[in-house]
Amino acid sequence: MSTDSTLPDRLNNWMKHSVTLKLISIAVLILILLIPTSMVKDIIYERETLSQDAIQEVSSKWANSQTIKGPILTIPITYYSTIKNEDGSFTEISRNLNILPDDLQVNGQIDPESLKRGIYEIVVYKSKMNVNGSFSLNPKFDKTNLKQIHWDQAFLTLGISDLRGIKDNINLTWGDKKLRAEPGSKIMDVISSGVTIDLPEIDQDKQQNINFNFALNLQGSENLSFIPIGNTTEIKLTSSWTDPSFNGNFLPNDRLIDKNGFSADWKILQLNRNFPQSWINNKYSSTLDQSAFGVDLMLPLDDYQKSMRSAKYAIMTIALTFLIFFLVEVLNGEKIHAFQYTLVGLSLCLFYVLLISISEHSNFNLAYIISAIAVIGMISLYSISVFKSRKITLLLSAVLCGVYGFLFVTLQLADFALLLGSVGLALILGATMYFTRNINWYAINSKKLNEATS
Repeated sequence: MSTDSTLPDRLNNWMKHSVTLKLISIAVLILILLIPTSMVKDIIYERETLSQDAIQEVSSKWANSQTIKGPILTIPITYYSTIKNEDGSFTEISRNLNILPDDLQVNGQIDPESLKRGIYEIVVYKSKMNVNGSFSLNPKFDKTNLKQIHWDQAFLTLGISDLRGIKDNINLTWGDKKLRAEPGSKIMDVISSGVTIDLPEIDQDKQQNINFNFALNLQGSENLSFIPIGNTTEIKLTSSWTDPSFNGNFLPNDRLIDKNGFSADWKILQLNRNFPQSWINNKYSSTLDQSAFGVDLMLPLDDYQKSMRSAKYAIMTIALTFLIFFLVEVLNGEKIHAFQYTLVGLSLCLFYVLLISISEHSNFNLAYIISAIAVIGMISLYSISVFKSRKITLLLSAVLCGVYGFLFVTLQLADFALLLGSVGLALILGATMYFTRNINWYAINSKKLNEATS
């Protein structure tokens, strides 16, 4: 065959056989495949948003997360103004003296339930709590220009963030008296949502401690929190939920989590928080909420989070698969068209769509295995006709199994995901460098061009 060729012919041969151009083309194709990968992430985000909407809808009907604040004893007081009126009298100013209990103990049992809204699962709970403690009626406060303490108007307020969760009437034992709670809060600037209990004449008890207790049957969703308002606050919770997450300003002093559920004990002192035992009006209302603590009854690592984390490894999966195809093309002389690369890349992207759709109806691990088998099987069968070699096809299948197996282990070990990911990528890069160390890329490129022009 003549060696004479025109410039267009030589350019065409170079484009067909240039290893460098092939590498650039594969790199560009990988970047283009990040577009469908990004669309997959949008699908995962959209499905997660629908799940959150389902949770909010169920919570709005059952009851939202609950925060218990109180009880707080409030006594109206009257001061004289420091400025005289024209007639020589002083204006009277009304204030609320808020007093916190000397000690507060809560013993609670949380019974979780799983509700369904369509294909989505929502965790709710019913709780039974026994609350007891004591108040000292000799508080420290500013008595300058004090006119009167209205002991006969004293009342208790118990803050409950979502009143729809109250399942039984709240009956308070105050000393030896039985009192009943009424809806609403009289101190909205301190407790915006709660119940109020009007107290009888307590002036005669102001030199002693008064004990109180009441039962609280409350239901809510996902979270139960408390405000440590006692001089000493002790909370004891037990539940059959096996995957709690303790949050807020204080962690339990003691906890036990096993296959039967969990138990947790908190003990919080006045010195551990940033507000006193008594104050006037709403001086410390914002500080109260900042000291909240409690427990989340959450489902284990969310399937959508796992799917999103797996999608972040898409570029690694695509690159490794294309690397096998490229090495087969270079070393075995098998021509692989860009369209074939594209089909394989789209198959790898399809894995994540299968994963998210199947996991919504079954266990995530099972969904992962089914999706991996489907994609590996599809690519392996297709590569038989591309490679025309069962041995190389088996090698590709083994690499894909290794990649998806590595990714599966990484997803299960969330705390070590970064470590495993970085070590795995380092090993993959090292192995690639080792197996291609003796390849003379210039010689391969020259040989292909010579064969094409000979």
